[in-house]
Amino acid sequence: MLRPGQGLFAAAVLCLCAAASAQTVQEQVQQAVTTELREDAQDHTHWLFYEVDLTPGNNVEQWVAQTTEGTLTCVMNKNGQKLTKDQQRAAMDAFIGNAAARAKERKSSQHDDEQAAQMLKMLPQAFVWTKESTKGDETVYSFRPNPSFTPPSWQARVFAAMAGEMTVNNPQQRIVSLKGTLIHDVKFFFGIFGNLQSGGSFNVERRELAPRIWQITQAHIHIKGHALLFKSISEQEDDVKWKFKRLPNDITLAQAEKLLLEQEN
Repeated sequence: MLRPGQGLFAAAVLCLCAAASAQTVQEQVQQAVTTELREDAQDHTHWLFYEVDLTPGNNVEQWVAQTTEGTLTCVMNKNGQKLTKDQQRAAMDAFIGNAAARAKERKSSQHDDEQAAQMLKMLPQAFVWTKESTKGDETVYSFRPNPSFTPPSWQARVFAAMAGEMTVNNPQQRIVSLKGTLIHDVKFFFGIFGNLQSGGSFNVERRELAPRIWQITQAHIHIKGHALLFKSISEQEDDVKWKFKRLPNDITLAQAEKLLLEQEN
């Protein structure tokens, strides 16, 4: 039997539960995006990992170390050619001693982060979302282009022409994977400046490396066609990262070089 005041409390709880269940699919997607942007902005961890990056004419296997001064790579194998320790050391010394190269790397990394954030912010509005299934701690959402969405940039036009699915970790509201396929051709100025063909795809996989710390572990991009104005859109790339190890937050490039030279294939 409810004591005085408990009935009002129970009714309030039921109202809150009903409001949560009434949350639209778009609002659920927006919640995941908001969480991603907030958590990524607060993540200042550094990691050591092994990476295999395959692009046309440039296949690289390397150790990567993130530092306070930028990212340092130690190439183990390039286009089938294994590098010696002397070659690895010389390449890293050249990067560390070249302030312009370090600045360029930081600028490129910052640009990539900003572009990824911009695309992430578009997710709720750029697509029509459907909740497909929930299993365990994960929910799968499918998406298709939203006909009422106006892409703010040419890169966004390509992104907004995709259809696919997104998997979200429910307890943390973090994106586990995002997969899309270009469902129709995208032409720029009637194809004069670019023509990307339908069927192109991307697949990004992420996982939790430490409590509430998520990183991309796989990215597969296979876009067909050409685009003169932004080469990064028209590419073929398979990038896989593993063997993650957390590094000190204050690690320097010099310390990272020593650590990288100790790593083996």
